[in-house]
Amino acid sequence: MGLFSRLFSKGKDRNQPQIKERTPLNIEVGDIVSYELVDYEVVGKITYRDGSYEWYSYQLLEGRNSIWLSAEMDEELELGIYKSIKLPVSEPFPKKLEYDGKTFYLDEEGKAQVLGQGRSENIHGKTTHYADYCDEDEEQFLSVETWGTEAEVSVGHPIEEYEIKILAGS
Repeated sequence: MGLFSRLFSKGKDRNQPQIKERTPLNIEVGDIVSYELVDYEVVGKITYRDGSYEWYSYQLLEGRNSIWLSAEMDEELELGIYKSIKLPVSEPFPKKLEYDGKTFYLDEEGKAQVLGQGRSENIHGKTTHYADYCDEDEEQFLSVETWGTEAEVSVGHPIEEYEIKILAGS
């Protein structure tokens, strides 16, 4: 190491890992996601794998307000914001669902292995049967996942990447 290298690297810890720039596809538990002028802490992360296809859901918490950010790379990055709702759904999943005066049509269905982190650690290693529904205008979506005998349903809408800001928490 030369003299200038030593002088200008003073105060830098060479053993400290570099923080990787966050994108919607590599958010970590403990990060902060800003959406609609609200800062949310990422308290849970679920990675879904159906064959070679992978997508993510992040549980975002601000006070008592909890929402989910979904992220997947299809032909392009697709993002959505979801909130849990009460809607009775059972298997086999129907071809259409009614919610809030709208009809949602089955778009996709399958089984995925999940990796859970943070508050989602309790589902790590499990398999979920999932279904995605969309309304006629593709402006709202319903997401259904079964966990054992329970079905969890969320309603959501697509967002653009510029609508969120991600700050690394570690």
